[in-house]
Order: sequence, then C-alpha cells, then structure tokens
Amino acid sequence: MVSNETKRTRLLRINEVTELTGVSRTTIHRMSSKGLFPKSVSLIPGGIARAWVEAEVEGWLTQRVTDRDLEVQA
Repeated sequence: MVSNETKRTRLLRINEVTELTGVSRTTIHRMSSKGLFPKSVSLIPGGIARAWVEAEVEGWLTQRVTDRDLEVQA
C-alpha cells in the first residue's frame, strides 16, 4: 500500500545547527559562504531569519565520517 503522507522538511535554526555539529556559528557561516557547508534558507524573503535543511546538515555530518573512514583506509 502506498502512503499519501508528505515528507516534511525540517529546518534548523543556527543554535540547533551548532549543537548538532559541534561547530561554532562563525565557522558555520564561513564554511557555508565557501561552499563547504550546506547553504541556509531565508525564512522571510529579504529578512535575516535563516535556517538550514536538517537532511542536508545530517548529510554533511555523514560525509565527514565517510571522509574519515577513507583516510584511515588510505
């Protein structure tokens, strides 16, 4: 049976991102601007309220672990 449930996108504010990653606000913003961390989403057009897509942040974390494991094997 196919479910008609819509997958919800969860957005994380900066405090949640720093808690989840262990990385400071400044570093998150710096890495994001260099393309080394997922880009934030504007919550209000033209506003300063920003958030990150939870799945993208989790994917970034997963990639860190994968990179670490590949370094160990090399």
